[in-house]
Amino acid sequence: MNILAENQLRGPDYFILVGYFALMMGVGIFFYRYMKGLKDYFSGGNRIPWWLSGISFYMASFSAFAFVSYSAMAYQFGLVGVTIFWITLSGTLASVLFFARRWRRARIDSPVEYLETRYNPAIRQLFAWQGLPVRIIDDSLKLVSIGVMVSQAFNLPIVPSMIGSGLIMMVYTILGGLWAVAVTDFIQFIIMTTAVIALVPLSLRKVGGLGPFFSNAPEGFFHFTSTEYNWFYIVVAILLYIMAYSSVNWSLIQKYYCVPREKDTTKVGCLVIILQIIGPPLILLPALAARQYMPELIEQGNERAVFPLLCLKLLPAGMVGLVVAAMFSATLSTLGGDFNVIASVLTNDVYRRLIRPQASQKECVMVGRLLTLLVGLMVLGLALLLSEATGEGLVRNMFKLFGIATAPVAIPMLLGLLTRKITTAGSLAGFLSGIAAGLLIFMLCPDQTTLAGWIVKQESLLLLGTTFTTLVVSLSVSLLRPARPDEATRVAGFMKKLETPIGQLPEDNETGGTAAISPFKIAGICILIIGLMLGAILPFVDRGLPFNMIGAFAAILFALGGLMAYLSSRQRAG
Repeated sequence: MNILAENQLRGPDYFILVGYFALMMGVGIFFYRYMKGLKDYFSGGNRIPWWLSGISFYMASFSAFAFVSYSAMAYQFGLVGVTIFWITLSGTLASVLFFARRWRRARIDSPVEYLETRYNPAIRQLFAWQGLPVRIIDDSLKLVSIGVMVSQAFNLPIVPSMIGSGLIMMVYTILGGLWAVAVTDFIQFIIMTTAVIALVPLSLRKVGGLGPFFSNAPEGFFHFTSTEYNWFYIVVAILLYIMAYSSVNWSLIQKYYCVPREKDTTKVGCLVIILQIIGPPLILLPALAARQYMPELIEQGNERAVFPLLCLKLLPAGMVGLVVAAMFSATLSTLGGDFNVIASVLTNDVYRRLIRPQASQKECVMVGRLLTLLVGLMVLGLALLLSEATGEGLVRNMFKLFGIATAPVAIPMLLGLLTRKITTAGSLAGFLSGIAAGLLIFMLCPDQTTLAGWIVKQESLLLLGTTFTTLVVSLSVSLLRPARPDEATRVAGFMKKLETPIGQLPEDNETGGTAAISPFKIAGICILIIGLMLGAILPFVDRGLPFNMIGAFAAILFALGGLMAYLSSRQRAG
């Protein structure tokens, strides 16, 4: 059912959406001239401010899937949806405590670059090539979801919807590199936050306030777990996020090594943790409240429609467009970051390492742009194929295959940063055995089973099986076959590098040419423009709470954006 098309977006909604896409393109064009070298394009010249990197990290950690699926889960099961959303905290916390500073001290321009020194060139290439199809398939599924949203919003066929969305994202990522990705993530964060905050008071008003919201909820609605999403499921999911956020999720790792100072990595993580605590309850509260005034969705089996339906029921003209833009934003930020970091691996770890070791910085940037385009086209092409596929089973099987690949890659990468005891032979044996164990579980174990009274999904068995196998085999082979003297010397040099704070090695003085960029100013100007756009739709909004709310948002964003731009200009003048 095309919910948005049936209710028809109005003129103010289209105005907001068009303005949003124009801002994205403008940011890419602005940063184009500053991309002079490899560091500029793929790590922001190590000049990305911690607050900008932190917000970019947060926006890259989820997509439109969160709005649709977590809202459906919250509507159906209650507070369980918030609990599952909060699991991301575990991944961020572990990455801050154990790996953030190490990623910065590794002094890299791609997430797998250090593997050549820590292990050998073959491991670097193996993990680089293994990660590419996983990320591309994952991004293709996300592009399908955003294509569905665009199709719903504009009542268009899904194919041109995906092509249009993919091309817009490719353009601003290709032009402006990581700087464009980070600044657009900030703009997208402002749009998403505005849309989410707008829904909260309108939802509470619909159910009569906080008191009725709690007293009229179904029994057990505010329990942290359910029969299906039990503590066993949560613990396994925590393990998955801890590994993924610190190793295989390249775009999140990138947010740690792009900042100027070592202490900035902790600031990045702490900011993300705060946002991950506050965000889920705000995002999902409207869906929790909707259970009281839209109970029919349970009977219809249409829980996934809860978020777009409540938006259409509650939001005035213009704000629906803002929410649609917010859902676009969550996915675009994830894809933009992935496109950039995948291209960084192809440029730095394949082209520069294997094909043209003597390539100039200008050539690397050109190749990086071409590879970003290539990655984008591959993702788009696969998304078009997946859009024709039938059945949820295909998507579920793909996610299971992602589970097979996570631990065999993550454990050697993480142990390689933490200890010198894991050898090249151990990491390779662990990787191969982990993949083999995952494939066996995938083929032999049922989709769902019961163990000691717990409902256990195959995804959980995949992760536990691959984790245990990879860890045991890596440690055993490393113990039985110690590193040769040349490998031990190389690893000792790498670990010494990780123990050396930023600023104490000659290479730490090598930064990109982006020192003169003021992201504070360009972000402020964009926020100011968003405020102006909201103000422009006020004549089309009904009087009362919606009018007052949009007017307040417009004034706050206009003032905040203007203040940011003014302070940035004054600082530079001083």
